[in-house]
Amino acid sequence: MSASDASKDIDGKAIAATIRSEIKDRVATLRSAPGLAVILVGARRDSQTYVRMKKKACEEVGIASFGFDYPATVTEDELLQKIQELNADDKVHGILVQLPLPEHINENTVIEAVHPSKDVDGLHPVNTASLCSTGTHAGAEKIDWKDMSSVPFHIPCTPQGCIELIDRVGTELKGKNAVVIGRSNLVGLPVAMLLMHRDATVTIVHSKTTDAPNVVNKADVVVAAVGRAEMVKKEWIKEGATVIDVGINSVDDANAKRGYRLVGDVDYKGVKEIDDVKITPVPGGVGPMTIAMLLRNTVNSCVRSHATKGE
Repeated sequence: MSASDASKDIDGKAIAATIRSEIKDRVATLRSAPGLAVILVGARRDSQTYVRMKKKACEEVGIASFGFDYPATVTEDELLQKIQELNADDKVHGILVQLPLPEHINENTVIEAVHPSKDVDGLHPVNTASLCSTGTHAGAEKIDWKDMSSVPFHIPCTPQGCIELIDRVGTELKGKNAVVIGRSNLVGLPVAMLLMHRDATVTIVHSKTTDAPNVVNKADVVVAAVGRAEMVKKEWIKEGATVIDVGINSVDDANAKRGYRLVGDVDYKGVKEIDDVKITPVPGGVGPMTIAMLLRNTVNSCVRSHATKGE
């Protein structure tokens, strides 16, 4: 890789490390340590790996982590009882239920059981509604969307990480054309809302969009979150664009040790041939940011809790 190619990468690992350092410094100023409770159900290897990474990140920045592991046979009522206990625990400022859950458990019921103030995943309907309240009408509370730590509710971690990456590489959003590829509740819709809160003009591209390549080619900023390996080709991206690739897809590769390799939703090698483009690699782009934003949300929850108690 040439130096010019390397300069096109948006290094999520390095940016996330910087943010963790900032969070560690902030935690050191608090009267008591923030606490994150993580509930893991079953023995999915990917879920276990994510939980280990989150616990390690908590330890790095000074957040207390509390783990609660359950077999896949756990009942929904047992989970709901534990969540109620954690809602009432002053030492716990964030509650994360690692998804997906077994089929016999209703994920929506579990998500809605977490108190919105401790919903550090930003998935509770109350937090979703807050994100979708634009605050543009007369008398509405004004929110500084350039300072995520000041937002008085929890923003979903991956969409928040996407915006943070865009900011950290110096891409201006105000007045720019942004295209979000994918309309999921987890990434596509919330990241579109965040982009609009930052005064970008947003288009959402999905499976029924006519002439998607032409629509995407007009974008100054592209967020790809559709879950289709290397769907977004070089021809879709215009010169000078900033591309955030949220996708993580496995493709067969006989030359790889594991027999497969991970790729994003964007043709990374092709897009890097475009002049002045900035793009996140997969892996090493958005992934590390998601955990960094989880830590930030937990600290924000702790700070708001202290303020409520007058501490």
